[in-house]
Amino acid sequence: MRVFPLFLAILFCSLGVAQETENIYSIIDKVSSSRIEQDIKKLVSFGTRHTLSDTLSEFRGIGAARRWIKSEFDQISKNCNGCLEVFYQKNYFTPKDGDRIVKPVWINNVVAIQKGKTHPNRFIIMSGDIDSRISDPTNYTDDSPGANDNASGMAGALEAARVLSDYSFENSILYVGLAGEEQGLFGGKGLAQYALDQGWEIIGILNNDMIGNIQGVDGVIDNRTFRIFSEPVPANESEKARNARRFYGGEVDGISRQLARYVHKTVKKYMPEMNPMMVYRLDRFGRGGHHRPFNDVGFAGVRIMEAHENYTMQHQDIRVENGIAYGDVLSGVNFDYAKKLTAVNAISLASLAWAPPAVKTISIGGIVQASAKFKWEKVTDPNVLGYKIYWRATTSPTWEYERFVGDVDSFPLEGIVIDNFFFGIATVGKNGFESPVVFPNGIFRD
Repeated sequence: MRVFPLFLAILFCSLGVAQETENIYSIIDKVSSSRIEQDIKKLVSFGTRHTLSDTLSEFRGIGAARRWIKSEFDQISKNCNGCLEVFYQKNYFTPKDGDRIVKPVWINNVVAIQKGKTHPNRFIIMSGDIDSRISDPTNYTDDSPGANDNASGMAGALEAARVLSDYSFENSILYVGLAGEEQGLFGGKGLAQYALDQGWEIIGILNNDMIGNIQGVDGVIDNRTFRIFSEPVPANESEKARNARRFYGGEVDGISRQLARYVHKTVKKYMPEMNPMMVYRLDRFGRGGHHRPFNDVGFAGVRIMEAHENYTMQHQDIRVENGIAYGDVLSGVNFDYAKKLTAVNAISLASLAWAPPAVKTISIGGIVQASAKFKWEKVTDPNVLGYKIYWRATTSPTWEYERFVGDVDSFPLEGIVIDNFFFGIATVGKNGFESPVVFPNGIFRD
């Protein structure tokens, strides 16, 4: 009696999967390198986008840059019949807040929200940074083009909004230009707190910081590889969770790491020509990015960026010294590569925005038994087809095995010994899209 309804559900799911798969490929095809190039050139044309630079000029400084970004989001919204809610989210900072804030300043983020039709209070975020800097982080008057760092990421967020505004999603997507990154991640801090105050449920943030350079300072030229940085476990986890990890594992299975794996899997499925490289670190050694403030308050977040950096083009006064050209200028940006990483973001955003919510509570059992057992609280969503159990060797960076188990709230994996693997569960939608994997957060004995 149970087989026939399950067969119909799987058949219905297959039809939905075919349509949504075509949508993913159409999203990749719609991303335009020429539009990204135009946007990067426009951002560079403002001379400097330093957080403390001119806010009154129509042609120079961060004020002109953020007004232009907002006008672009407004135009995208107009083209999709008002599908985006566009606004400034701002916070006031003074020199007491940081050494690089040498005068009082309003740090304005430019936000565009594409509301989901089923879960409007659930958000997946794509961010780029508005601001730029040169050698002296407090020099807010001299030219600071910031072509790759980070006009490339900002242009990517604008282009993703243009492409994805043609579709409707179950969850909300938030596209944002964050300011104050070079002064101390202040834009991210402001928006993360705003999300907490608004009671938003954040699926995760994809922070794009430098997605346009293919020639590393080490001489390597690579237009296919990119890095996904993610912290192992939440910074604000409880003492109980830390203690439990000594006995049950999970050192590399926090929510940000699962988000990184999700991006990795999505890219390998739909863009196999790309080489996603997961880096088991919050960010580059001793450095920071705008996903960190979200991590600090317990949200999942990763940094997506080029694989081979050229430090002569980062945070440098524009000059030629000993035959080496320094400065973050347009010639250092490969627009086709920026297109590829924008597509990486767009398909990851779309997949997460089409997916049902992840389970919140999952318990695992099977201690000293010949099978691993699972219990979880089912998600309340009419679009849920069922649940999928994932497992992998404890030394594997990505999920190796999977089994769809139907619309149930418990399941035993017969013959799979709990000691030898790590496990997780994803919610599967009728359209075929899945939530991020959730690592067990409880233990039971039977």
